[in-house]
Amino acid sequence: MAIYPAFAEPVASQDFEFVFFTDTHLQPELDAAKGCDMAFKKMRGVKADFAIQGGDHVFDALAVPKARSLSLFEMYDKTQQDLGLEVHHAIGNHDVLGLTPVSGVDPSDPQYGKKYFRDHIGKTYYSFDHKGVHFVVLDSVGITEDRSYEGRVDADQMQWLAKDLNAQVSETPIVVVAHIPLVTAVGQYAPPPAQAPKHNGMTVGNSAEVLPLFEGHNVIGVLQGHTHINERVEWHGVPYITSGAVCGNWWHGTRLGAAEGYTVVSVRGGKLVTRYETYGFKSVEPQNT
Repeated sequence: MAIYPAFAEPVASQDFEFVFFTDTHLQPELDAAKGCDMAFKKMRGVKADFAIQGGDHVFDALAVPKARSLSLFEMYDKTQQDLGLEVHHAIGNHDVLGLTPVSGVDPSDPQYGKKYFRDHIGKTYYSFDHKGVHFVVLDSVGITEDRSYEGRVDADQMQWLAKDLNAQVSETPIVVVAHIPLVTAVGQYAPPPAQAPKHNGMTVGNSAEVLPLFEGHNVIGVLQGHTHINERVEWHGVPYITSGAVCGNWWHGTRLGAAEGYTVVSVRGGKLVTRYETYGFKSVEPQNT
């Protein structure tokens, strides 16, 4: 476990830009690889210091045979190389290898669940610093006993998060990233599911435990994915910004008015400003919602 200093020296934040892109859902079908390539090449035009991938790299790893999952991750890795930027990654629910029984992957498999992600992409939760800004990337995917998923930040991670935040001086700007949203209004305007889900997979079910940890800290923004929509909700002075998906409506066009795209994030004077960029992808099977 990391050892945190009792006090950290304040560092004045500098202005910079980065790219937040999420829900690439890469697959060989529906021109998805072409779409990702188009998006990454346009992102290269941003004067960004780095990029953050907000989860759901592939479509998908949780309900398909292992060979398919591995080929998708390999395809994603090759496609992302065109981005030409350092990328920090958040884990999404579709990145959990062999999660559901229909995948045929046994839980004893050494790459089952989040193990493949940890070994080949990186830690599922962590923090880093850049130009005086502290970034916290959370793992918001909880694995249930019946081999499904729910939105959840587990107890060990909560303990780590509290220590990580408390190691920062109060003035330090903090940006939090979570795949499944901590705060969203999507349930108020998205069409209801045909059948009520067994688990709460749309939002982080224990957000009421997570959000108080932000109090007393200079959290300038929370970046989220998963819902494939553009949205900004403010709670206790913190903007919760959900980005539209690179894949839009799972490569079928727009999702609740959000075209395929990504979010450009600017840090200016210790504040967070975002803009959504589209890249001109045209679905071969439009099914806009």
